[in-house]
Amino acid sequence: MMALLYLAPAALLLIAMMGYPLYQLVQISLYEYGQAQASGGAPLEFLGAGNYLELLGDERFWVVLLQTCAFAAVCVLGSLATGIGLAVLATRIAPLPRILLFLAAIGAWATPAVAGSTVWLFLFDQDFGLVNEVLTGIGISAAEGMSWTYDKYVAFGLVAAEVIWCSFPFVLVTTYAGLTGIPGEIVEAAALDGASTWRTARSVLLPMLRPVLLIATVQSIIWDFKVFTQIYVMTNGGGVAGQNMVLNVYAYQEAFAASNYGTGSAIGVVMTALLLVITLGYLRAQRRNGTEVLA
Repeated sequence: MMALLYLAPAALLLIAMMGYPLYQLVQISLYEYGQAQASGGAPLEFLGAGNYLELLGDERFWVVLLQTCAFAAVCVLGSLATGIGLAVLATRIAPLPRILLFLAAIGAWATPAVAGSTVWLFLFDQDFGLVNEVLTGIGISAAEGMSWTYDKYVAFGLVAAEVIWCSFPFVLVTTYAGLTGIPGEIVEAAALDGASTWRTARSVLLPMLRPVLLIATVQSIIWDFKVFTQIYVMTNGGGVAGQNMVLNVYAYQEAFAASNYGTGSAIGVVMTALLLVITLGYLRAQRRNGTEVLA
């Protein structure tokens, strides 16, 4: 009960800051709301689920949804693998390299998304990019004049690498804090019992790190599923003919480029619902796994 009282002010602030915008998003998604309605030149027309039915019947929406899920999965797995790997490395290296590692990671984490995306674009520029020059210099002739944003999958890979670069520091810091919080006696006891390094990691460290990894995974899913800035900046609004479109960019294009605010809001509501389902499903799976481990 006391814990709920402590959390009540933050919960009320969160509801106040997010409740009304979410209510407005849902409300707009139920109407025919275009430029004419926004400017007051035409009355609002209540459509109910009309925008949602139109959206679900649009083949392009399903293509973009599939691309978004695949892109987010790559980013989440890449962020987790990179962050966890570097966290383990940080526990095994000397203090000075560890400090340099964390300074570099925090620098990447603190870089604004627009600035980071612009720097990556400059590094991978077709004509003047450092990456193409280095690859050409070591004998990879195909890299000369190569465009990293023209091909659909190469562009997605480039954006995913940038997202992982600015996302893994959170996983690194969180996992490192969890690893340093595990008493060394537990690991020593497992070694004395004859457990291998892999067995110790799987049966001892991983269950103890599960709460930390849960936070890192859920946060990564939320962040990477709703990526907007990196895709928009690095692919110039969604790539050639919209081939690199994800849901957030799709919603922006529908709402502001096409002035279909109702459809754009419907996409936002669908995104929010999907994130809630994914997060709740992951939490339920983790709770079930935790019960099995304790049993």
